[in-house]
Amino acid sequence: MALTAVCPEYSPLNIIINIKKNKKKKKKPIRVYMDGCFDMMHYGHCNALRQARALGDQLIVGVVSDAEIIANKGPPVTPLHEREITWKRKANRQQVSFPFGFVMTTRLRTVTCTVMLMVSAVKWVDEVIPDAPYAITEEFMKKLFDEYNIDYIIHGDDPCILPDGTDAYALAKKAGRYKQIKRTEGVSSTDIVGRMLLCVRERTSSESPSHASLQRQFSHGHNQKHDDGVSGSGTRVSHFLPTSRRIVQFSNGQAAGPDARIVYIDGAFDLFHAGHVEILRLARGLGDFLLVGIHTDQTVTANRGVHRPIMNLHERSLSVLACRYVDEVIIGAPWEISKDMITTFNISLVVHGTVAEDDDFEKDDRDPYAVPKSMGIFKVLESPLDITTSTIIKRIVSNHEAYQKRNERKGESERRYYEGKSYISGD
Repeated sequence: MALTAVCPEYSPLNIIINIKKNKKKKKKPIRVYMDGCFDMMHYGHCNALRQARALGDQLIVGVVSDAEIIANKGPPVTPLHEREITWKRKANRQQVSFPFGFVMTTRLRTVTCTVMLMVSAVKWVDEVIPDAPYAITEEFMKKLFDEYNIDYIIHGDDPCILPDGTDAYALAKKAGRYKQIKRTEGVSSTDIVGRMLLCVRERTSSESPSHASLQRQFSHGHNQKHDDGVSGSGTRVSHFLPTSRRIVQFSNGQAAGPDARIVYIDGAFDLFHAGHVEILRLARGLGDFLLVGIHTDQTVTANRGVHRPIMNLHERSLSVLACRYVDEVIIGAPWEISKDMITTFNISLVVHGTVAEDDDFEKDDRDPYAVPKSMGIFKVLESPLDITTSTIIKRIVSNHEAYQKRNERKGESERRYYEGKSYISGD
């Protein structure tokens, strides 16, 4: 007996009708929320956002205000005005388009839009909520559920304890709307500040280690002890162990087409900041595919001094890969761009920003951009922001006592985490 005789609903006609009905029924997207200070954005933040996005269909990120950061953690390394940007656009046919895919409908002639630049630039982020509270209060949780249609609140497996000793996510856990991801070990804002503070201690020490012993101890996870038995960073520096899987997770996995206009930009991209994001955005707008060259630790040290870079090659590469404007990176790019390299990667245009720590390259006898200049494919871009890695380091150096106290507080919580940690599945 035919199946349709027993079950008429399985007839070819009904199957086609049901398929069409199912297509019309749009599945409600699962919206997940993660918040944080995202001060001095690094690849650990990006990996947390990637994991959170994997738990839902849309990721909404809350960015804590400077006032809340100061009250709960201490002074931020990169103040909010360095992590946000304001754009002005003229309205055209009542619709205004902004970077990051934002489109606004308005009757105004000119529209202003302020965006949390660093978080919005991460490829896994869909929406951003500014001025989020440090702790999930009853009122804010209701707002998340009712106004933002949040299904779950996400946080890492490292405890987030408030000054009064309570869990910042206790209410979300009690409501059964909490999910946990695995912390990215080997990096934290506290750790990075510690690496910079270590530079201060070494520069002022009467028995400073030799030039050779200083090279790359930060990036290799070594934390030197001083006579007082206290580490220079005020925190435990964990080893960062790069894996091929992590690189694949961060990569777009797509190659440029044969006719694509490939734009190339290179640099150290140390302490990845808003200035980097904006120059990458401009570079990406000049072509179809953005290829970014990340210089080796040795190259950066040779050009910027023994204490640089603060982040090692793999750490810097992951931060750049997480940026939504970047299509591919060269891990360990050469200082000088050769004709062979341009041919190998089919590069159409080489660009460089006006604000850079190696902006005196034109005065050098060995101009790294001599070849693309001779080929007529070199362009200098006006950098939208004047922030540099040195800006951040100088801030730490000039206020090292305040940041040292901050690190001592945060370092203790990190020490407890590492001592009491157990295996957590996830990536």
